[in-house]
Amino acid sequence: MPNSINKLSEMKSHGEPIVMVTAYDYTSARIINDIGFDAILVGDSLSQVMLGNDTTVPLTIDEAILHTRSVVRGAANTHVVADMPFLSYNLSIDTALMNAGRFLQEGGAQSVKLEGGHHICKTVEQLVSCGIPVMGHIGLTPQSINQLGGYKVQGKSKEQASRILDEALALENAGAYAIVLELIPVEVSKQITSKLKIPTIGIGAGIECDGQIQVMHDILGLFELFTPKHTKQYVNLAEQMRFGLKEYMREVKDKSFPNNSHSFTSIQNS
Repeated sequence: MPNSINKLSEMKSHGEPIVMVTAYDYTSARIINDIGFDAILVGDSLSQVMLGNDTTVPLTIDEAILHTRSVVRGAANTHVVADMPFLSYNLSIDTALMNAGRFLQEGGAQSVKLEGGHHICKTVEQLVSCGIPVMGHIGLTPQSINQLGGYKVQGKSKEQASRILDEALALENAGAYAIVLELIPVEVSKQITSKLKIPTIGIGAGIECDGQIQVMHDILGLFELFTPKHTKQYVNLAEQMRFGLKEYMREVKDKSFPNNSHSFTSIQNS
């Protein structure tokens, strides 16, 4: 049985850090599940990492549900959060309810994540009232990148910091069970975390959050086009993949693979 939102709430109460990571496929989800992560986010970052888009905006709901379903199959004991794509929840509450329901019914996710503050609170309230757990997301909201003018730290001024705190409190009051804080100063995330009863999950928001989330491909060195400042690369799998694939290509070219140990024969000795 996957971790519940109640388990994540208990972890905040006990001061136990929550560890989340993104995943977009069955194989990765199985490894993450076996390790014992607290939750997996099927992030809309799959638009860039897996589908090759420049931003998260082009991701469709059908693409997101497909990847969510594959992750859920591999994550038997891990809470799976589905990131709702651009415009899948912004047009109307009815549209948001229908699409969020698809993530639970078709994708098998246990909760959904929505970006935004005050303007989505009514949507959050309605989803929660219908039994759909919601994780919020404030600070840098990548789906609004065209409006924000780039991937910039948010909340650097007193006015911005106050607004982000107000948004966090509003989302908590609307029924969100946790909130992602992205690219905000440590002082701001510390204040928000101390004010909220629900967990805060940081990405580029410092150590004071109740938990952390990172894009798996960043921390494993698989996505080489860009490495965010807030990411620590623990291994370089891209380099290891190159080595392995080059060795395979070399052995096929020089006919050292496959050898007898990798081959079959129909001739049997009597």
